[in-house]
Amino acid sequence: MFDIGVNLTSTQFAKDREQVVRRARAAGLTGMLITGTNALESQQAQSLAQRHPDFCWSTAGIHPHHASEWSADTAATLRRLAESPQVVAIGECGLDFNRNFSAHNQQEYAFDAQLALAAELQMPVFLHCRDAHEHFIAVLKPWIDQLPGAVVHCFTGTAEELAECLALGLSVGITGWVCDERRGMALRELLPQIPAERLLLETDAPYLLPRDMRPRPTSRRNEPCFLPHIVQQVALWRGEEVGQLAQQTDANSRRLFRL
Repeated sequence: MFDIGVNLTSTQFAKDREQVVRRARAAGLTGMLITGTNALESQQAQSLAQRHPDFCWSTAGIHPHHASEWSADTAATLRRLAESPQVVAIGECGLDFNRNFSAHNQQEYAFDAQLALAAELQMPVFLHCRDAHEHFIAVLKPWIDQLPGAVVHCFTGTAEELAECLALGLSVGITGWVCDERRGMALRELLPQIPAERLLLETDAPYLLPRDMRPRPTSRRNEPCFLPHIVQQVALWRGEEVGQLAQQTDANSRRLFRL
């Protein structure tokens, strides 16, 4: 089992990061991708990955919330980090028109710049899209043929949006969102439509704790060690065997990120 989305730089893990990694290993995970969301956290993610060779890797990117911070210095930092063996993707990058922490034009500019960097360096991209699908596709489409691979992480879109992502050749990251009976039911119905070779799984820890875990964890903080629950539930809803799904999604992750 490979967790493609762990925000291990989060302050929610400040007191026990090493224990979080140990619990992930004990739960049967074979690898984790630590997400970089701005210049500083991308550097921290790379440093954390370096402590756990052959188990942790990282991304380097500017999340749309931080798009207003984009600069030549930022680009240079990402380029330098991309030379590290631990950094295996550019991102988290994309568009978020839900919270709008950065202006739309700033988000689109930073997204396009990171796609250009990924194309130049021939690195896969770790993508974010929320309430911005049409604009997201418009920025991404001109670059897609120049990229070695891409995953739209924490996908929560519609059937039409899923079909358009798949038509572009994107892999699809699924989180514990599908375990939420309040807002994940529509996505749960779409799970069988994702080709087995395009499906990736993630916790997005410390966010999106699966709501259907029993017994419920005492803390609302999500952890990579809960990925087996997501694997189990996704396998159930796809009508697949748990072990096969775990093996398939692990292989998909290693192929996309060239591990």
